[in-house]
Amino acid sequence: MPQPILSERDERINKLSELKKLGVNPYPAKSQRSHSVYQVLADFSKLEKDQTTVCLAGRLRSLREHGNLTFAHLEDASGQIQIALSKKEIGADAYKLFIKHLDVGDFIQAQGAPFTTHKGEPSIMVNQWQILSKALRPLPEKIHGLQDEEEKFRKRYLDILVNPETRDIVIKRARFWQAARQFMLDHGFLEVETPVLETTTGGADARPFITHHNTLDMDVFLRISMGELWQKRLMVAGLEKTFEIGRQFRNEGMDAEHLQDYTQMEFYLAYADYEIGMKLVKELYKYIAEKTFGTLEFTIGKFKIDLGKKWEKYDYRETVKQHTGIDILTADLTQIEKKLRELKINYDKHGFNITRGIDNLWKYCRRQIAGPGFLIGTPVTISPLAKRDEQQPKLTQRFQVILAGSEMGNGYSELNDPIDQAERFAAQQKLREAGDDEAQMYDHEFVEALEYGMPPTCGFGVSERLFSFLMNKTGRECQIFPLMKPVLSFPRKRESRS
Repeated sequence: MPQPILSERDERINKLSELKKLGVNPYPAKSQRSHSVYQVLADFSKLEKDQTTVCLAGRLRSLREHGNLTFAHLEDASGQIQIALSKKEIGADAYKLFIKHLDVGDFIQAQGAPFTTHKGEPSIMVNQWQILSKALRPLPEKIHGLQDEEEKFRKRYLDILVNPETRDIVIKRARFWQAARQFMLDHGFLEVETPVLETTTGGADARPFITHHNTLDMDVFLRISMGELWQKRLMVAGLEKTFEIGRQFRNEGMDAEHLQDYTQMEFYLAYADYEIGMKLVKELYKYIAEKTFGTLEFTIGKFKIDLGKKWEKYDYRETVKQHTGIDILTADLTQIEKKLRELKINYDKHGFNITRGIDNLWKYCRRQIAGPGFLIGTPVTISPLAKRDEQQPKLTQRFQVILAGSEMGNGYSELNDPIDQAERFAAQQKLREAGDDEAQMYDHEFVEALEYGMPPTCGFGVSERLFSFLMNKTGRECQIFPLMKPVLSFPRKRESRS
C-alpha cells in the first residue's frame, strides 16, 4: 500500500518527535550566546587571528549539505553569517543529528572559531551546536516572499522576516518617535500620560469608539486626541511645557491616510502663541527628518518636498477662494453645496452643515498644495478650541502643517477664555444634536478648569501620518501590525468580570 505524501509541516513534526525520543529538548529556555553576528563581523580579522571561540545564536536561513561538510547561514537581528559543520569536527552523531533533524527556519546556537573560506567569505567553523527552537512551518521563499497584500498585513511577522524593506519601516518608525521624544526633552518639555478612557471626548472633531466600564457600570470613550484637554489642565496647574506620545482612536473611515488607532504626539507650551509654535514645529520636523532619514528632501506621491527650503504660509480664506471662487465667510450652505456638486466632491450628507461644507472645500484645495508650509486663518466655526484672531474675530490663530497635499500636524494659540469656550462647546453640542457625530462634546469640567485661569498657551499635535508620508507609503504599510478582520469570525458572548 503506497505511503501517504506528507506535508512539509508533517515532516517537521516528525522530526520534532524524533528529537524528543532522542532526549533532545527542542525548546530550551536560554542560550549561551557570547556575540551577535554584527560583533563577529565587525571584529572578524582579530577574532580569526586569535582563534577566539565565539557562540552565536539565530535562525537558519539556508542549508547546503556536501557529504561530510554542511554550510548554513545563521541570522540574528544584527546580520547574517555563514557557519560550517564538519563531521570530523563535531563528531558523527552530532553531524547526523544536524542534517537529519534541522530545517531552514530553525533557531540554533553554534559555537566555534572564525575562519575565511577559499572564496573569501567570513565564516564560523562549528565545534558544538544546540537547537533552540524547532520551526514547524516553512518560511516563505526567499525569492518570491509574500505576494498577497492581505497576507503581508495578516502575517506581518513573516513580511518583516523576509522583506528587508518592511524591516526598515519598523526600524525607521522607532527612530521617528525617538527623535520626536528627544527633541521635546532637549527643549525642556516634561513627558506626561493622560487618560485613554474618557467620559467626554475632546480635542478633535472625530467619531469616538465607545466601550463599557463594568465596575463603574457606565459607557466610556477611547480618546480621540493625545490628552489635549488634560494637558491644558496641566497648564492651569502650573506646568509650562508638557508633551505626550501615545495611542489614540477614531471610529471613522479607513484609507491610505486614515487609520482607526494610531500614534500621535501633542505638546503644550505656556506663554507662547501660534507664531512661536510654527517656529518650533519647523525645527521639530527638520530634526525628525534628519535623525530618521538623514535628509530633508523627499519624494511623496507626485510632489518633490524639501523641508530645508522656506516654509510658506497659506491663508485659508484666500486659498479656498482662489481654487473654488467661494468666500467662506460670506457664502451660505446652498452656495457651498452647489460648488461641491460642481467640483464632483463626494461628502457625507448625514449631519451635513456649513462647517462640514467649508471643510470639504478646503480639503479639495489642499490636495493641490505641495508645501512645506503652514495653513493659517482658519474660521472659528471649525476651530472650537483655538483663540480668535484679534484683528479678524471670525478667524482663529490656528496653524496646520501642509505637506504633499495633506495636513501633517495641527496647532493653535489655545483658547483660554472660559466664557468663549463655553459658548463654542454649546454651538458644537447643537451640531451633535443635529446629527453631526464628529462635533465636539461639551466638557463642563474643562470649562471649570479654565475658570481658574490658564496662561497663554500654544498646543500642537502630529500623528504617524507624517512618518508614512515621509516613507512615501500608506498608513497601513507603516504600522507594524495593522488591524485586520479575523479569518474566521465566531460570535462572542459579552463577558463581565467581577
